[in-house]
Amino acid sequence: MKTLGKKIRLLRHQKGWSQEDVAKRLDISIPAFSKIETGITDINLSRLEQISTLFEMSVVQLLTFNDTEQQEKYTSDLEVLTKKIQEREVEVIDLQKKVIELYEELRRPVNYMKS
Repeated sequence: MKTLGKKIRLLRHQKGWSQEDVAKRLDISIPAFSKIETGITDINLSRLEQISTLFEMSVVQLLTFNDTEQQEKYTSDLEVLTKKIQEREVEVIDLQKKVIELYEELRRPVNYMKS
C-alpha cells in the first residue's frame, strides 16, 4: 500500500493539487486521504476506481504506474524550469541595472553650452 500511496502522491504533485483538493474531489476528509497516501489505509476497489478516474487513468495504469520513470521526468522538467527561472533572474538584474543607470543619468545636472 505504501508504494501505491507514493504513486498517488506523485500524481497529485504532478497535477499541482493539494491533499485538500483531492480529498474534496473524492468526497473524503483530508486525514482520510493522507492515510491513503501514506499507506496506512487499505484502498478498496471502488476507491481505487475513483482515484484512477480522478487522475484520468485506468486502475491497471494506476497500479502499474512506474513512479521512478515519472520521478525522473518530473526531475528533468524541474531542472528545465529552474534553468529558465535563473535566466529570467539574470535578465531582471540586467534591467534593474539599466533602470538605475537611467535614473542616475536623469539626476545629473545638465550643462548647457552658452554661445
